[in-house]
Amino acid sequence: MLSSITSSKLSILFRVFVLHNSIISIVPIYFPNSMIITTKSLRLLTQITINLISPQNPKQSTPFNSKHIPISLFSSTSYRKRVNRRKLAASKPTLNESQFHQAISHLLPRFKPEDLYNVINLQHHPLVCLELFNWASKQPRFIHDVSTFHVIIRKLGAAKMYDEMERIVDEVLSIPDFGSEVLYNSMIYFFTECRRLSRGVSVYKHMRSVKNLDCRPSIRTYNLLFAAFLSRGSNSFINHVYMDTMSMLFKQMVDDGVDPDIFALNSMIKGYVLSLHVNDALRIYHQMDVVYNCRPNSFTFDYLIHGLCAQGRTSNAEKICDEMKGKGFVPSSKSYNSLVSAFALEGDVDRAVSYLWEMAENQRSADYITYWTVVDECCKRRRCGDATSLLKELQEKRLVDRQTYEKLQYELKVNYKDFRFV
Repeated sequence: MLSSITSSKLSILFRVFVLHNSIISIVPIYFPNSMIITTKSLRLLTQITINLISPQNPKQSTPFNSKHIPISLFSSTSYRKRVNRRKLAASKPTLNESQFHQAISHLLPRFKPEDLYNVINLQHHPLVCLELFNWASKQPRFIHDVSTFHVIIRKLGAAKMYDEMERIVDEVLSIPDFGSEVLYNSMIYFFTECRRLSRGVSVYKHMRSVKNLDCRPSIRTYNLLFAAFLSRGSNSFINHVYMDTMSMLFKQMVDDGVDPDIFALNSMIKGYVLSLHVNDALRIYHQMDVVYNCRPNSFTFDYLIHGLCAQGRTSNAEKICDEMKGKGFVPSSKSYNSLVSAFALEGDVDRAVSYLWEMAENQRSADYITYWTVVDECCKRRRCGDATSLLKELQEKRLVDRQTYEKLQYELKVNYKDFRFV
């Protein structure tokens, strides 16, 4: 069967293969006048529909129902890319000419960098700020200083205009011995926010190479990088890879005479725990007060307890927990959940239940997995009556809602059919 499609700019013949009242393919078979399909011509095909009527059949005169078949000669991937590019272009802000000229009117004929800083700082439209910055760059006898570069980077970064911000950053880095520690920290912060960590590291390297001591990395610089590395993912292998970089950064920080604070030390402990290097985390913990003159806080103990419980080292975790409570801290819900689950999986169900009640007394909430681990281990050790009484007591004390109670009871009945639940 042949169907002819004619448009104002394109005429193509198609062969339509029909099998059992269903169309299985459409193939172009002829292009009049040796027409070469250009991009513009192909775009027309997406707007063409075919209205198919079956040919007259002497044996069966019932025609097909009319069907409209869209034709698309583009791959879905390339189409999505074009759509995303158009959406991105449409989402970009447009310049408000009136605001731009109004902002220029607030500047004196021979304005100074601090005057431009004040005008840009008061502007809320990021594109107006960028146009003001570029316009000022073209003015005679005007040179941007640290304040103007800093304010435009903050404006563009807050507006997520990262490509425009990156061009400003490249301009700053091209100026020898220029900038300040606060300016470079802002660059690193926004680069880590937009997941361009390699650019953040390049800014850090530039800071260390600058002769101006005011541009050298500070403890805030290292903390920004530590936080960025720790947010790369929850996979232990990924954390193991980035932990090597964090260790090198920490060593450079100490060698450069920058004293680590509690955030930097906790970042190292957390990184070692996530990369399954708990012994290195314990080493940092024992060096905190002696070497770095920094006392641990509740986050320090929480990271260690979770890491030790994850490796089944319940005795060490309990010791750290006792030290934590001795210093006046209360373990977090995550620490208690780790302790309860670890003791239950180890077979010490009574110890797990005691931590469960201590958890409730300290107003820490347990999750469903923790409750299930405790009652499941009870039943595995032929203590289904204890599991049932524990569930009832949890419900009576309103530690679990009715839905969680019924779900736990149902799971026990399904997994332990040989036992009766009262």
